[in-house]
Amino acid sequence: MFDEARLDDEDAIAALDHSLTLRALAGAGAQVRIALRAAEEAGLERLRDIEPRGVVVAAAGGSAAVADIFVAAARPGAALPVQSCASGPLPGWVGALDLVIAVSQSGRAAGTLSMAAEAARRGAFVVTIGSADSPLAEVSARARGVHVPIAVPDTSSRTSIWAQTTPALLAADAIGLASVGRASLLAVADVLDDCATACRPSSESFVNPAKVLATEVAESTPIVLGEGPFGSVTARRAASMFGRTGRVPVAFGSLPDGASQIVACFDGPLAGGEGRRGVTDDIFADPFLDGPTRPPLRLIMLRDTSAGADRQLTDTVVSVAEDAGVRVSFVEAPATDPVLRLAHHVALTDFAATYLALGQGYDPSTSPHVRLLRGARGL
Repeated sequence: MFDEARLDDEDAIAALDHSLTLRALAGAGAQVRIALRAAEEAGLERLRDIEPRGVVVAAAGGSAAVADIFVAAARPGAALPVQSCASGPLPGWVGALDLVIAVSQSGRAAGTLSMAAEAARRGAFVVTIGSADSPLAEVSARARGVHVPIAVPDTSSRTSIWAQTTPALLAADAIGLASVGRASLLAVADVLDDCATACRPSSESFVNPAKVLATEVAESTPIVLGEGPFGSVTARRAASMFGRTGRVPVAFGSLPDGASQIVACFDGPLAGGEGRRGVTDDIFADPFLDGPTRPPLRLIMLRDTSAGADRQLTDTVVSVAEDAGVRVSFVEAPATDPVLRLAHHVALTDFAATYLALGQGYDPSTSPHVRLLRGARGL
């Protein structure tokens, strides 16, 4: 049972948050700054001297968002193929003229390791991002590639996302796929710091945007809809965090392609309004005889509020939702730069997913069922 009062009880939060997930998320800005120094010391600038025929980003699990962000950042200006891979084998076209970026927070993810090793065997230029003393670092050393160490102790792949993403974006900048250099990433760090301040545990529920969103998700059946250049990335990341961290399954989509899929749900049994099918407001309904009532649908809009955004489709989706009795939560980022909006949306929904777990009485970082799954897979 979700208890909103628990979110304002710092002692209760501390007792549940054994792995200090909130502290790890609050350090996202510091992760960016540390990763900038690590990338410089590792010699990532070597990439400016190569002109790859194609790029593959290998990342899985909690690191998969890094590949999503890289591909989305590179897409507008890419004059060469850019592909992400969550599991092997590598695409058949990868060879000595290509670049493979392998990302694993621990440096031990089996699929990522296998793809990095295969890239090295094919003669591709290899960039690895992960723990300093790890098998992934050894693969990079043998291939004479570049390894950027992640120096963020006591974090998971989910909470060290910016430590992993920063070197990847610097790599995209170095080979001319995106304009996301040091100055842009320092601005990202500032945005992450601002979000951490707004979403800190001591900020009360009625003014803390992450706690507000967590409460709204807990009381509904949510659908996350992203908008703008990184809309699909932020929506996918939010849904992943609400599921893996918050323990609530969330559907997601992005505009424009996801509009029909999302709007069709407004006709279904979870929508509000008059004449909704399968939902009853009967005060005499017996949950034991009639079954429990299902929480109502809620649309979570990750908005692109920049001046150049086309708001007509978004406004139409929101209007249809409201006409159907579906409540709407807006997550808006004021920045004009799409990468800064990405940082804001990811940070706020990461905090919201964590507060969602805490409000339900769960440790955000630990799931007994995930431990069973890892045991079955031999991890």
